Order: sequence, then C-alpha cells, then structure tokens
Amino acid sequence: MNPAQVERQVLGWLEVLVVGEGLCPFAARPLGAGRVRISVCEANDVDGIYRHVLGELQRLLNTPAQELETTVVAVPEGLESFDEYLDMLAAVEDALVQLQLEGVFQVASFHPHYVFEGTSDDDVGNYTNRSPYPLFHLLREASLSAALEAFPEPEKIPERNQARMHELGREGIAQLLRRASSVQD
Repeated sequence: MNPAQVERQVLGWLEVLVVGEGLCPFAARPLGAGRVRISVCEANDVDGIYRHVLGELQRLLNTPAQELETTVVAVPEGLESFDEYLDMLAAVEDALVQLQLEGVFQVASFHPHYVFEGTSDDDVGNYTNRSPYPLFHLLREASLSAALEAFPEPEKIPERNQARMHELGREGIAQLLRRASSVQD
C-alpha cells in the first residue's frame, strides 16, 4: 500500500464522481478550498483502524472548520468485507455517543461493496456509496446543517443520486471510475 497513491485515488473519486456528478452538492466548496483532509489509515486490524478514526475526530475537534472542514479516512487494508465495515461503522457511531460528540459530528459511509438495504448487490444505485476503499467521512454537523438549509429538498438527494447512477448505467459508471483512477495531483 502506498499512502500517496491511495490519497490520489480517493481524491480522483471525490473530484470525478462525488463532485463531478453532483452526488454531494456540498463537497465542491470545501474540496476546492483545501479544507478536506484525506487521511490514509495504515492499520489493517480493527483496533488500529478504530484508533485512527478516533484520532481524526480529535484532529477535527482541535482544528477550526475554516482550516479543516471535514476528513475522509481511507482504509486500504482491512475491512474488505462490507459486514466487517458495517461493524466498524457501528463502533465509530457508538464512540460519538460515548464521547458526547453526537450532534457535533456524523459519519457518512462508503465502501467498494456498498449495498443499500433492500437492493441487490448488482443494483447500480449502490454506486452512490461505492468508493475505491472503505471510507469513513467525518462531517461537522454545524457545517452540514448550514449547507442543508441552503439546498432545496435535501431529503431527495439520495433518490436523485440513485436515479443518476441508473441514467449513467454500468458502462457510464465504469468510464467515470476509469477517469477517477487516472486523476493525478
């Protein structure tokens, strides 16, 4: 695993798919301003990954939003199974409650094998949350709330995103993913 390469792949995915296809209408501004941190976790065991994510939460707590808006933790080794990933996601969300950070931060989840409940593995709508590596996107609630207030019908974003993936189809998504993997600094 080369951390710089992992970071470039995640950045390419963010630029081409997440921002380029408008999957997150709030991502362009902080990404363009350099306020999105991509943190590559070099641990491959559950305890090490958990400690890494908690360390990134601490960094966000200690850094003003004007300097660091959000952090994307990439886990290139470990959590390959979507079920293992979901277990870690639950542990991180439990930590937010235990640390009294619920309402301060939230975690958005992305995984190479992401499957929405009630859909099949091959449903292209799952690509709204499929990423090159298991990712934990640590978001500031205050920033998210402010962005949502300025966006018409934010509750329709997931439905709109899945519809976009269906419009693109498997081949269109594959083309975007190839373009994302070729993005360089």
